[in-house]
Amino acid sequence: MNITKETIVGELVAQDYRTASVFKKNGIDFCCNGNRTIDEACTQRQKNTEEILQYLKEITAQKNDASAVDFTTWPLDLLADYIEKKHHRYVETKFQEITPFLHKVARVHGDRHPELVEVEELFNESMGDLTAHMKKEELILFPFIRKMVSAQRSHTSVQAPFGTVQNPIQMMMHEHNTEGERFRKIAELTQNYQPPQDACNTYRVTFALLKEFEEDLHQHIHLENNILFPKAVELEHSL
Repeated sequence: MNITKETIVGELVAQDYRTASVFKKNGIDFCCNGNRTIDEACTQRQKNTEEILQYLKEITAQKNDASAVDFTTWPLDLLADYIEKKHHRYVETKFQEITPFLHKVARVHGDRHPELVEVEELFNESMGDLTAHMKKEELILFPFIRKMVSAQRSHTSVQAPFGTVQNPIQMMMHEHNTEGERFRKIAELTQNYQPPQDACNTYRVTFALLKEFEEDLHQHIHLENNILFPKAVELEHSL
């Protein structure tokens, strides 16, 4: 794999998801802002481009894990199903699990750690917005992507009720950016999910759950922004 400073971050992660760990470690957003070159992303984060390139080349040179999945080869209807059943269900389940923990921690520890109150507010905003976002995908965008795949297989045509698939995609990507910013703020307020010395077990578990949630959200957005959405636009053009 030829990786240069002009390689697009999101495209590289789409080809080899192991590279996401390098970007994440260096605070480089590969999901919502994955359309930048490596050089642009490094410059914005004040990172050494050559050093990051070396890390990326080393990780891609390693023997790939046999269990690693190349999502770029998946049919779009299968990828949409996977996102819905894996990531959407995860979000719904974790909202129910994290919300009471976070409320308890903010109520008990909020006096000493007032940032917890803001974290709870941000998370509750995310719960409302992400729930509505996923429903729009499940009821509008994903069904149309499946229709396009079916039309391609049957050599027929299909008309988008919203003009072009790019319209809902642009809306979804805008909402992804909002969530990305929201969780960057949560990570900042929690010192990247590091509980303080006086944290109880519930406090620690809550931060661990929030960190896991953000990591899943990054992969969720990556699969859509960098693989599903561009391929859906290509498919529409081919039809």
